Amino acid sequence: MCYNNIMRKFLLSSFLFCMCITGAAGAEKNASAAQPLLIGGSFSTQANVSAKAHPFDDRARDSEIATLQEKLRNNQYKEVINRINTLTANDFVDDRFYLLLAIAFDGLNRYDDVIYTAGQAIAVAPQDARAYTLRAGAYLKHKNYERARIDVDTALKLNPSSRLAQQIKKELDAQTLKQPGKKVTSNSPKEIPTWLVIYAAVIILALLLFVYFRYEDLFRAKKPSYARKESEIKDQYDFIRQIGEGGMGKVYEAYDKSLKRKVAIKRVRPELVRSAYVREQFLSEARMVALLRHPCIVEIYTVIESENSLYLVFEYVDGQTLETRLDIDGRLPFSQVKEIFKHVCEGLAYAHAQDIIHCDLKPGNIMILEDNQAKVMDFGVAKKLDNQTGARTVAGTPAYMAPEQQRGFMRKQSDVYSLALCVYEALVGQVPWTVKGFNIAHKKIVPASKLAPHVPPAVDEVLADALKEDPKKRIQSIEEFWERLNAIEPLQDDHPETTHY
Repeated sequence: MCYNNIMRKFLLSSFLFCMCITGAAGAEKNASAAQPLLIGGSFSTQANVSAKAHPFDDRARDSEIATLQEKLRNNQYKEVINRINTLTANDFVDDRFYLLLAIAFDGLNRYDDVIYTAGQAIAVAPQDARAYTLRAGAYLKHKNYERARIDVDTALKLNPSSRLAQQIKKELDAQTLKQPGKKVTSNSPKEIPTWLVIYAAVIILALLLFVYFRYEDLFRAKKPSYARKESEIKDQYDFIRQIGEGGMGKVYEAYDKSLKRKVAIKRVRPELVRSAYVREQFLSEARMVALLRHPCIVEIYTVIESENSLYLVFEYVDGQTLETRLDIDGRLPFSQVKEIFKHVCEGLAYAHAQDIIHCDLKPGNIMILEDNQAKVMDFGVAKKLDNQTGARTVAGTPAYMAPEQQRGFMRKQSDVYSLALCVYEALVGQVPWTVKGFNIAHKKIVPASKLAPHVPPAVDEVLADALKEDPKKRIQSIEEFWERLNAIEPLQDDHPETTHY
């Protein structure tokens, strides 16, 4: 009897112990099921959910899928993701959720999540081309072209008519520089780069143009647009002496045997008119300038073309150039500068009124007569102004050229710039670029009044405005320049000191 009681107590204790262990395990399991594991906003097959998912009939399943698809059509991607997370958290699962999640993440451009959920969709439905297509597009965004090509090829095998897969394949081919349907083999010839072809074509064209212009006469017969006047210049003129030399050629004093008068003849350097085309352009400009008739401009009488040379015949002026005067006197009083440049401005203003730009104004081209009268000479490189584009030329003297002229483009304001330089040199004795203290970096000149005490300070402002780098900010006309310069009265002590440069 005692033995039976002991056995009964032992069995009862064992049963209660087992029940306690079972209850603890069940509680732990339910606690885990209450909080499923979420990855990237979607569920994971590794989520510690209940092994027994709540069953639901096909009608509820299809209704839920239809609702999610409708939200996707309305671009409600976040709502789809939240709804699927809620359903899976409550053990309401369906294999189609993976594909729907992949579509939603693709709409939100969350391509890492697309790759993950599309991979889950492929695992449960390996014959569905849509999952491969979505993952291929995500790989393409990440520039993982190898995996993208594998997936898009698989999608097209499963569904050759998929437009989205075809579009992704086109984009992939474009980014990898491969033609659709062609395989790039290692032994295929490499294409020549386009830039190399263009470069070679430009070099060949440049060589052909050089040969053509250098030996132009060999390729075509000369067909001048006017009747050339061929004559031996020494039969008509007696050359007396050389009176000057510049970048365009040498100038001689000569005697016209026919008209019984002195003339000045410039012989243009042969290399400047070697090309028939350049020669025609030069003659056209010279004949145009020969039409200028003004008391302050040295007139061009005629242009003579011999077999190997080109000559410009000018009016002979008995005087000295401003360059020669400065060599003798060093610098000039402001009152005398005004007298000289009054005539210079009148001549230039007349030429500009005819839309002709001098292009080479400098002290050597300003002839001073008696009583400080002056004439502008050497319009031999002048250009006709195009009101739309200005004039293009590379002729001129570098020290007196405006910035835009140095780049090959001329306008009326370029002559204003050169005129201001001539006035500065007449007052100071040298051009601004050679003065000690000139700021090369900012092209800032030393004011003339600081170098020459006889110069009124108001002149500095006029010269500064005429020497601005930007032609649009510069004094715009010769008339305006002279009006401002003429308004300035000379100082009482208008006697310059001897230059000491």
